[in-house]
Amino acid sequence: MNILAISGSTRVESTNTALLRGLSRIAPASTTVNVYDQLATLPVFSTDLDAQPPLAITNFKRLAVDADGIIFASPEYVRSLPGGLKNAIDWLVSGDAIIAKPMAILHASHRGDDMLDALRIVLATVSSGFSTDIFARFSLIGKTPTQVADIMSDPQNAAHLATFLNEFTALAKPRAPS
Repeated sequence: MNILAISGSTRVESTNTALLRGLSRIAPASTTVNVYDQLATLPVFSTDLDAQPPLAITNFKRLAVDADGIIFASPEYVRSLPGGLKNAIDWLVSGDAIIAKPMAILHASHRGDDMLDALRIVLATVSSGFSTDIFARFSLIGKTPTQVADIMSDPQNAAHLATFLNEFTALAKPRAPS
């Protein structure tokens, strides 16, 4: 199974990216979790670029096409989605790569409900495979990536993360290679 895990943060020390890396670490050998933390490299979406997209977009779309499912983890900016994450989603919906792609949300904060609501609306709009039932959140705000790794290695947190991943992999059946 191949899962694309998209961090909605562009921060180097992002708790969301660290949480997704924690998910990658607990994944069984049969599951690869590819953490994408390069939103800052994507140009602003424009249909004018669809015919000959920049390499960063081609590579990003290929990751989405090749994934059996996509997991998002994102901070809340001004009570909504960060612009970079919305931009990335806009690039993905300029084709049919994610129309029925299984998707879920993992959250690295006890706050951010407005962003979560907005992200749920966007994902439910772009993919019939989005699941509102598969969700996990951890209170990691203000932690460093090293602290997040330590917190997620706690047996109770690791088990909660593993349950989330197991539920998601049950939804995201592996596809034939493209």
